[in-house]
Amino acid sequence: MSTPREEKIPFILTAISLTTAWDELYLNIVKKAASIGTAAGKNDGGITMDTKTLFNLTYGLFVFTSRFDGKDSGCIINTAGQVTDTPNRISVTVNKANFTHDLAMKSGIFNVSILSEAASFDTFRHFGFQSGRDVDKFAGYDSCQRSGNGLYYITAGTNGVLSAKVEQAVDLGTHTLFIATLDDMKVLSDVPSATYAYYHANIKPKPQAPKAKGKTVWRCVICGYIYEGEELPADFICPLCKHPASDFEKVVVE
Repeated sequence: MSTPREEKIPFILTAISLTTAWDELYLNIVKKAASIGTAAGKNDGGITMDTKTLFNLTYGLFVFTSRFDGKDSGCIINTAGQVTDTPNRISVTVNKANFTHDLAMKSGIFNVSILSEAASFDTFRHFGFQSGRDVDKFAGYDSCQRSGNGLYYITAGTNGVLSAKVEQAVDLGTHTLFIATLDDMKVLSDVPSATYAYYHANIKPKPQAPKAKGKTVWRCVICGYIYEGEELPADFICPLCKHPASDFEKVVVE
């Protein structure tokens, strides 16, 4: 009888072979498409992977809340949507670094408060710029109520709340995709929902004006804070949103 290791080797080799075959097929398709585009004078220069393109996708903004073992927390998310209507199901994607993610994984329940155009930047700062591992976000926070499932939802700057029970949790590496059925839902106001674009245009503070033109500065892509200087310290933390140096971009003021 072969050992378990010997039994797995053919499968592993097959998987590697299939992966290699698909990679080769993909590269051949890309090369062929590039050659066709060049011949027709329509080649745009190849793959650019400009991540700013993702900002053109339409997103809403939400406060994702959960509770486990007597601890409440909430965080800002931008990926939530209905996936079926019989039964009513939604999907939400949450970064594993968020403390609220861990509470939802353990409890199997969560609320999604839908942020409206009436939301203030303080809501984003409160639930997005600090960790529930370090602070109790609901201590002294009055703009909330508990729903029928015992979880908090946000009452200020929101137009609806969805209470959900997790059916599936899909591991996406840095994030978890939750598929959940709705146990309850409530309309809170008729103010339009805040989109990601609306947040950047109307809620997020405008970038500070540097003191002089032609100067090199570092701008936080999260909140717009400006650090003036040729080099940004590797351990720099944004004093406004608490994000690290990796969330700063180098720009020259014109």
